[in-house]
Amino acid sequence: MAPQDNPAFPGFAKFIDSVVSARHEDFVRRGLAGTTSADDFSAMVESISNLYAGVEVTHSFVDENGQVFDCVPIESQPALRGSFRAPATPPDAPDAAGPRGTGQGTPVQPQLRSDRLDKFGHAMSCPPGTIAMRRVTLEELTRSGGVQNFHRKYPQGKGRHPRLSPPEEAASGIHKYAHAFQGVDNLGGHDFVNLWDPNVGSEIFSLSQHWYAGGSPLQTVECGSQVYPAKYGTTQPVLFIYWTADGYQNTGCYNLDCSAFVQTNGAWAIGGTLGPVSVSGGAQYELEMSYYLTGGNWWLYLGGTSASNAVGYYPGSLFNGGQLASNAQDIDYGGEVVNNVAWPPMGSGAFAESGWQFAAYQRNVYYFATDNTSQFAKLTGVQSSPNCFTIVVGNAPDPWNEYFFFGGPGGGSCT
Repeated sequence: MAPQDNPAFPGFAKFIDSVVSARHEDFVRRGLAGTTSADDFSAMVESISNLYAGVEVTHSFVDENGQVFDCVPIESQPALRGSFRAPATPPDAPDAAGPRGTGQGTPVQPQLRSDRLDKFGHAMSCPPGTIAMRRVTLEELTRSGGVQNFHRKYPQGKGRHPRLSPPEEAASGIHKYAHAFQGVDNLGGHDFVNLWDPNVGSEIFSLSQHWYAGGSPLQTVECGSQVYPAKYGTTQPVLFIYWTADGYQNTGCYNLDCSAFVQTNGAWAIGGTLGPVSVSGGAQYELEMSYYLTGGNWWLYLGGTSASNAVGYYPGSLFNGGQLASNAQDIDYGGEVVNNVAWPPMGSGAFAESGWQFAAYQRNVYYFATDNTSQFAKLTGVQSSPNCFTIVVGNAPDPWNEYFFFGGPGGGSCT
């Protein structure tokens, strides 16, 4: 029996059949529907059916945390399907702002490699000309509370940017931050994100990310590492991307969950687990991340800034002639956690003052100026709940350059 024929494996055809035949009353009986009404449930079935309409899956596999990925032709992914346009050609990003010295942490490698096999014996990689789409299920949509909430950065409420709300709201709200920003016209930026796996239990999520933002209503492109068990079904960090064109009100989605991001590089699984993770007092792991706006597209780079490191792009047309169609006005980096009673740890769970090998960091922070040169950032740190989360910004010789440590243990008194 071929691995893909294993009856225990959730094949794509079986998955689609289960979606179109799903009944609200069955989900209610199994305790999976939550507060979702029959009408909302029908909308979720339609949403998933549309996401995969006309998709030809060439290969599927399960990652170590049980998430299923389907390999689809690049031209069949949601952002290109039916458009009859070829994906853009990946460019090189501008040269680094300074010399590229030996890194402090071990580089995190792409998740998808042909030498890795899942528990069914499937190669954890996709054939040439295809990319891995994380499978979106009805169970995930019902956990989020419906289609609209599913596409928001935080289900059951609007998303936030660290500088979108006044300080008093940032201190008292469900979103807590320790971040560092600079107001400057830019075409994106770069740094190395130190990878940890903060313990998120009943709380919502904990992440470390980049924001490039501008305009009113706010527009952003975002990327980073996120622990979000309710979405991904794992307590391990995953690679995520996000965008909004209207201050998180009605536009935006994670990863490839809607028709937005165009992925061109099959080596990375967006929404897939990242690892290994750093060890307190021991080995440190980091992922080099960049966005660069060129040719009208916001290109994402992982593991370097050459064309071969380009993962894909957000088309500038998503921003409808708004600020991010031409450039961003703000670079922002750091941590965010979400809950409404007690907050999860951020970063490693240690305060910024713990420093190297104990606190999480981002280093070698620079931005791409509007003349397509690279400039080291000059960041201002903000810690809205310093009894729970702190940040320390610094500057040192290469390979640190502009950097910061950040994080903290969280808890129930994060005012």
